[in-house]
Amino acid sequence: MKLSTPRWWYTRDAKVGAVTRLVLTPASWIWAAATARRIANGRPVDPGVPVICVGNLTVGGAGKTPVVRELARRLGGAVLTRGYGGALAGPVKVDPAAHAAADVGDEPLMLAQDLDVWVSRDRAAGAVAASRAGARAIVMDDGHQNPSVAKTLSLVVVDGETRHDEWPFGDGRVFPAGPMREPLKVGLARADAVVLLLPADLDAPDPALLRQFAGLPVLIARLTPAAPPPAGPQVAFAGVGKPWKVERALQAAGCDLRDMWPFPDHHAYAEAELQRLAARAAQYGAGLVTTEKDWARLPAAWRERVAAWPVRAVFEDEAALDAVLARAT
Repeated sequence: MKLSTPRWWYTRDAKVGAVTRLVLTPASWIWAAATARRIANGRPVDPGVPVICVGNLTVGGAGKTPVVRELARRLGGAVLTRGYGGALAGPVKVDPAAHAAADVGDEPLMLAQDLDVWVSRDRAAGAVAASRAGARAIVMDDGHQNPSVAKTLSLVVVDGETRHDEWPFGDGRVFPAGPMREPLKVGLARADAVVLLLPADLDAPDPALLRQFAGLPVLIARLTPAAPPPAGPQVAFAGVGKPWKVERALQAAGCDLRDMWPFPDHHAYAEAELQRLAARAAQYGAGLVTTEKDWARLPAAWRERVAAWPVRAVFEDEAALDAVLARAT
């Protein structure tokens, strides 16, 4: 059973969820030690083409996928992903006409609408397969903590949305006591640059957050609607790392949002759940709207009944982005 992302992970107030944090702290020590050992013992494979890794330091919800899409478009490269939630081990090139989310995962299926996407649980094998198939560059979705592929450039995506006491790293604790995959300084030490992803309605990044990245180039990107939200009243639902951010983004874009239903990341929607959502929308005389990622997981019969709301990462300083990418190309 998948669990929703705990909101208390992202608060700097250690008193919030204090007992749970304390109980889970020993497990976080084990997690951090295992991650460090895996990285230290890795033997990276060089696929023969530049590999740009787009990773993060937290467990989900940072916004990697829009950044991956934008970089792959800019570089004309192939995307390499593990294909979380898909049954195929790969390496396999995703074919939207032949594959479903149950085969390759929701994000690969979404990205494959306009990009070359390879799914492989063995990332090294996937990188080699993409290279042999003619990829000029590989944009690896996730993998900052995976040492199996030689990385030409490592970019770390950070959720730059800080509101009230919300903080992208919480109080800095490692999973499961907090959202971190590894300690902040350890992860940043292997990064070449930080992509700070901000919502479209946030004026400027938090100076205190920027100070965490001293010595690293910081590229500011905005999570920007690629189309207006559907007209009229809407009921939204999302199974992503931070579903509350989808609610905020829809409201900021002017959506007449009547209700928001959160689900765990990569949630597989059952018919009964979709029927309940439709019934809720009917109460408000509203439509149903969700993310592109969630829409990719819907049964075909439901895709006509639900609107997909697309967003994209727009970099504020494209010259700075090109300067960073030039290191890999």
